[in-house]
Amino acid sequence: MSAVYDRSTLAVSQSPTDLNFVQNPYPFYEKIRKKGGIGYWNDYKMVAVFDHKTVSAILRDRRFGRENKSLAVSDIPQHLRPFYDTEAHSMLELEPPRHTRLRGLVLRAFTSRRIERFGTEITDLCHQLIDGFDCDVIDLLPNYANKIPVIIIARLLGVPEEMADQLLKWSNDMVMMYQARRSRALEDRAVASTEEFVAFMMRYIEVRRKQPADDLITHLIAAEEDGVRLSTDEMISTCILLLNAGHEATVHTLGNGIKCLIQGGYQSYKFSSKSGTDNLVEEILRFDPPLHMFTRYANEPCQIGPFRIKEGEEVALMLGSTGRDDTVWSDPDCFDPTRPIIKNTAFGGGIHFCVGAPLARLELRIALRALFERCPDLRIVEQPKYADAYHFHGLVSLKVEI
Repeated sequence: MSAVYDRSTLAVSQSPTDLNFVQNPYPFYEKIRKKGGIGYWNDYKMVAVFDHKTVSAILRDRRFGRENKSLAVSDIPQHLRPFYDTEAHSMLELEPPRHTRLRGLVLRAFTSRRIERFGTEITDLCHQLIDGFDCDVIDLLPNYANKIPVIIIARLLGVPEEMADQLLKWSNDMVMMYQARRSRALEDRAVASTEEFVAFMMRYIEVRRKQPADDLITHLIAAEEDGVRLSTDEMISTCILLLNAGHEATVHTLGNGIKCLIQGGYQSYKFSSKSGTDNLVEEILRFDPPLHMFTRYANEPCQIGPFRIKEGEEVALMLGSTGRDDTVWSDPDCFDPTRPIIKNTAFGGGIHFCVGAPLARLELRIALRALFERCPDLRIVEQPKYADAYHFHGLVSLKVEI
């Protein structure tokens, strides 16, 4: 049996709201990797895993899951019940057999063929947004990166496009529940937006039951496995998950990627090659990913390195660290879009691998190509800053000269 250490001997401290850390968490990650890649993060009161090999293994290890089986409804504060009632039907938070059934039904509606059909729409949307750049200096986040994924997911769901700004507000409010700076005021905003979002989706699903269309909601209504269909609650949670997770990841990756390309002098990168563009997207996801921490619960007692993990204990998987692991990538702190693709952990892994990853990659390939082919001389005019929203990692703004 491996040696078991007192947690205090391998404890590390780093406030996730420290401004310097938020702007550049990578030196902290490197320090922990050099000490073995696993530590007890005091600020989170969790064992945290930072190296690529162990994180990848745990993502696929069925001894760990997303479902907190020890959490009883009575443990949830009353003011948070509406939020967690919705999360209770999200496949992101479920384990087999319910997760298997739900994910299978969603994949029947969310097919790669249906996603690929959106390629032309994404291209047209990107060029429309670029045509709308009406001054020499522009913030690419609200005027480009934010708009693409929320408009596309609205079209995919079949929700009126004019709802995009409202969907974005609901999404932004709800994901505050996963940020280190979470407070009672932010919790109240998240709950209010959850209730509004659920009410809207409930009404809209009823409309689609009576008036089917060629959209994801209609296909979710029709999806069936072994005679069982999605419940209304499951459909609502699925639509909310697709918007919240898909929007956050794509916006942050697009903003971070544009920043990397400009700062690295890659404005004239050859986007005409699909393999080259695929490489570029994977390098952005490796170098500066949108989600830096994803947790798992132990389904049984087990050991991770020097730590004995109890059943029900939550473990932090540091997705933001794995891409800088020098045992996997040479010169990992260098942004190099020509580097060969090695599987990264940005979209998770195992049975919880992101169902929206194909759509996100398609949006990123098209949006980056359209922007830099139309605007090859982009120059950053104001030092970009990352939002104090850890464990998400995305910019507050990205002001550039066209």
